This record gives sequence, structure tokens and C-alpha cells, in this order.
Amino acid sequence: MKKIFLMLFAVCAFAACDPVHEDISNAGHITVDELKAMTTVSVDKAASGQNGNVITCSTSAPVNAKWSIGGKDFVSNFAKKKMKLGAYTVVLTALCPDGTQLTAEYPVTCDEITDPLTKYTLWEGEFTVGGWDAAPLRFSDSEGQNFPTLTDDFYFGLKTLILDVKEASDGCTARVMNGWWSSTYADNIPLTSGMKWEVTITEQIAKECAKGNGGAGKDLNLLITNGSATFTSVYYEE
Repeated sequence: MKKIFLMLFAVCAFAACDPVHEDISNAGHITVDELKAMTTVSVDKAASGQNGNVITCSTSAPVNAKWSIGGKDFVSNFAKKKMKLGAYTVVLTALCPDGTQLTAEYPVTCDEITDPLTKYTLWEGEFTVGGWDAAPLRFSDSEGQNFPTLTDDFYFGLKTLILDVKEASDGCTARVMNGWWSSTYADNIPLTSGMKWEVTITEQIAKECAKGNGGAGKDLNLLITNGSATFTSVYYEE
């Protein structure tokens, strides 16, 4: 019977995830073809016959599995995620009991909404911020001016923030960093009027900005580095 425990070699292979893995008792490894034969990646079907927007992944292979779906990682032999419409490549990274790592890719398309994403609003209002003013775009109840502190569940859930940009000046650019100015996660991001700016929370951001669970509590901070921009809402969907 399988027991759950933390595998040291798995932590090395999937260092960014810090996962709890299943104990694979049989020694050795399998081939990529054997992995694919025991793996299924599917998209649900709409009434029209087109692909829906829910991707389901599973493998019965004797491996520790990590799925990468639309920029998010799931460490499990099963994963399910609602997606926006579009084309995606699901990547399965499998760690065999002997440490051999295998990768398989599965291209899929989502053509019709069968399970709508739910919108969770974090902030609504309107303000304009100019270049190099960090406080208005800092996610902190105590050190920011507009946005709330993000929860540890939000950070470690690796969610994607969406900011509605009402207006942006010509050549407006932005940076994703933390409140201590010690790390820059993305830079020179062009902002335009009417766009939805998506900021994906990464493992690095989570570990540096979350308040608890090992987080360093540095706060996520967005910064306008050129020009100015007006924001009207911040939310995420899942």
C-alpha cells in the first residue's frame, strides 16, 4: 500500500514546488512511451461538439507527476483546471523511482466556455499613478495606498492577478517587484489604454512576498517606470 512521505530526490527535481509525493515502491524507471500509454489529457465537450474549457489530466504511471497547465503547476497524478479560450500545451514532468526524469507534451485547444471562470474582485475604484511612485501599487494594508494585502493562500495558490488599465500614456511601462525593492520579477512591461494587465504569481514571488508559511513578507509591488496609468479594478479568475 502506498504511503505518503516527502521524497528528498523529488524535492531536488521539483524544487520550486516543495511537494509531498507518493512512495513509488517498484524500483527502476519507465520509458516516455510507457508514460504516455498510462496518461490521459482531455478537454470536456460542449453541446456543440467543440472542446470546452476544462482540461483534465491523469496518469496511472508509477511516477511522481507535475503538470504545467497555462503557466500553473500541479504536483499530483491528477489535475483539473478551467481555462480561458485558446490553445495550450500541457506539459507532464514525471520523476521515476530511480530519479530518471521524463517529459511529455499534450497540445490542446479550448474553443467554447462550458464552465465559466468565476471572477473574484480584490479592489475597485479609480486612481492614476505616475512613474516611480511605488506606494499606490503595493499590495499592503499597512504600507500601500490602494490595494489590500494578498493572502498566503493567494500567493501559494500561484494565482494570476488581472488589473484593468483604463488609460495609459504613450510609452507607459511597468515593473513587477517586491516592496523591499530587492527582487524584480518582470520589467519593461508595456501598458496600453483598455488592456487587462495579467500578473502571474510565481513560486519566487510567493516565497518572498507571502506573510506566513515560509514567506518573507516583502509584499508584491507594481511600479510604473515610465509615463502614467489609471487603474479601475484588480481581480482574479478561477
